[in-house]
Amino acid sequence: MKVKFISFDSMGVRSMATLVETTGGTFFIDPGAALAPRRYGLPPHEEELEALERFLGEIRERTREVDYLVITHYHRDHYLYRNGEEEYYRGKLIYAKNPYAQINPSQRVRAYTLFKKMGVSFLAKRVLYADGSTFTVDGVRVEFSPPLPHGECGTKLGWVIAVTMMEDDYVFTHASDTQGCMCSESLNYLGRRMADLLVISGPPTYFSPRYEVPENTIKLVKSLKEGSTIVIDHHFLRDRNYIKHMERLKNLRKDVKVLTAAEYMGFEVRQLEAYRDALWGARKHEKR
Repeated sequence: MKVKFISFDSMGVRSMATLVETTGGTFFIDPGAALAPRRYGLPPHEEELEALERFLGEIRERTREVDYLVITHYHRDHYLYRNGEEEYYRGKLIYAKNPYAQINPSQRVRAYTLFKKMGVSFLAKRVLYADGSTFTVDGVRVEFSPPLPHGECGTKLGWVIAVTMMEDDYVFTHASDTQGCMCSESLNYLGRRMADLLVISGPPTYFSPRYEVPENTIKLVKSLKEGSTIVIDHHFLRDRNYIKHMERLKNLRKDVKVLTAAEYMGFEVRQLEAYRDALWGARKHEKR
């Protein structure tokens, strides 16, 4: 199994797009990317827009090539939704969050738009609602969680599904927007996966300078098996001070690697959204 992180917040855009190559075929989990429409009261900077177009280009290209797509939920940074992008779903087998159960109103509407109005249900080879299901694809075990909260227990942001893939005793889990297991339901589920590589959205510490890493995130890192790697990204990287929180997590275990997606791929971390005000400030300075 080979895992490649295509686009993430640590690379400059809102995304958790992940490619997984297996002997049973290639899976693309959450093939989407977006930008925050406003941050610090500012729209996206041109550097962010350029990054988005670059990553969307790669996502679209990869989507054409893969065998299977996974949509963990219907926030627009996790799937392709723009006019014309329905063509990228043509002929694909799609594993998707069930749009009719444990879903909030806005995501239900987006799912209806994607599958019905944009015609993806007809363009795709097949759409399987995957919540709580397990499939075997040419010897590769693909296991989907029951719906897990998008962050805190009882959040109005809805639910997501995590996906675990197992091949030749190697276990990879993509935990989507569980936000560092803020809800114990997510912690209990992910703690039982015993993943060799776990990728998860970190807690949204950028909401307040007083926000600290939740106890459940600490418990998650402590529960990981020896020699494993956890990639914490997405909401976490919208915080300029994420390094402080990351160092705390790294110091919990010497036998577990704690990284961002960019670091895992050998790239420099680019927190474009977190520094949007600085990007706009630099532009104003250049014009003087």
